[in-house]
Amino acid sequence: MKLLVAIAVLVLGIIGSASLFTVNETEMAILFKWGKIERSDYQPGLHFQLPFVNNVRKFDKRIQTFDAKPEDYLTEEKKILVVDSFIQWRINDVKAFYVSMRGDMDIAQERIATIVKEGLRNEFGRRNMYEVISGERHIIMDDINKSANKDVKSFGVRIVDVRIKRIEFPPKVSDKIFRRMETERTRIAKELRAQGNESANKITAEADRQVTILKADAFKEAETIRGEGDAKAADIYAVAYGKNKEFFTFYRSLNAYQNTFGSAADIMVVEPDSDFFNYFKSIQGK
Repeated sequence: MKLLVAIAVLVLGIIGSASLFTVNETEMAILFKWGKIERSDYQPGLHFQLPFVNNVRKFDKRIQTFDAKPEDYLTEEKKILVVDSFIQWRINDVKAFYVSMRGDMDIAQERIATIVKEGLRNEFGRRNMYEVISGERHIIMDDINKSANKDVKSFGVRIVDVRIKRIEFPPKVSDKIFRRMETERTRIAKELRAQGNESANKITAEADRQVTILKADAFKEAETIRGEGDAKAADIYAVAYGKNKEFFTFYRSLNAYQNTFGSAADIMVVEPDSDFFNYFKSIQGK
């Protein structure tokens, strides 16, 4: 008897737990009856189902982010650009989503990505490279959001945002552009170096000219001062000679003796009665 009661309690517990299910704030739920959709408007909370008759599938209603692979697009002037983008989307009608996508998130992302790529291709084809890269990027994004949401409305989803992460040239084109930029920068660098060398030569020439002028002015001034000094010295000698002719003659003779016999090895051959030895003979120089 006790065993039967325990079994009955266990069975009722299993049935009771199977009869209840919860829906979180981040989820949407669909109730099926014998494999067919019976209800899909559940709010977050605790809900009831019939065991073995109903089953429940839950789906994430938060924003999903899909990072698309970089794709090549042609601009209006037939220039190829490599565009790297991402898509943000969410489920807003879980019943339509299940019917159209069989409840498969991967299939939904592939369909959405295809629609967005087609939209990007159309938008890029109507614009030139400048408009695509900088001028009208935000307009492109707004137009794609609007057109893509019209196309995915029947899927039970809504595209929240489409954003371009990066726009590049293809590798071959990028290499050519880089080499062209490198050549241009090299040319500009050579021009700047040539201008710098020209300026340096002008500065050096001007400095050399200034040095030559300064040296010439200094030499001229030095010669002028030397001439003035010599003139003053001559005047002094003349005045001194005029005041005491005998002393001046004696002084000049002493200087001559000193300069002539500066060393013990000096030899001079001269007549003994030469005027050079006048002051050797007499203090009066006679």
